[in-house]
Amino acid sequence: MIRVVDASVLIKAYIPEAGSEQAGTWVARVEEGAVELLAPDLIYPETGNILWKKVRRGELTEAEAREIGAAIGSLPLRIEAGRTLLPLALDIALACGVTVYDALYVALAGVYDTRMLTADGKLVALLENTPLAGQAELLA
Repeated sequence: MIRVVDASVLIKAYIPEAGSEQAGTWVARVEEGAVELLAPDLIYPETGNILWKKVRRGELTEAEAREIGAAIGSLPLRIEAGRTLLPLALDIALACGVTVYDALYVALAGVYDTRMLTADGKLVALLENTPLAGQAELLA
């Protein structure tokens, strides 16, 4: 099984919050080789920025953020270059009203004829009444 994963899911796999158990299950399945997760190269700066914000808000220590960042960096994700996805992502963003950042993940899912996993309910809602409805799967 192949899925595209976004930063919201990876963060939840390492930080206890709503959806963490399900996100952790997906990551464990990757580590077991049962699932292949794909992401655009944007995932690393996005997860890094989320960790930075959590440190600034006092939700994580610097050491915890570094440890989580290293764990995410060592996951065996298949990474695709954003530059090759950009034309399609821009079309999706313009047509669906989502950010180009989010559209990169949606575009990658389309290229591989799969769905993306996200914890972003707003993204799923924005895609709901478009031809891309069902492309994004909300992490429960």
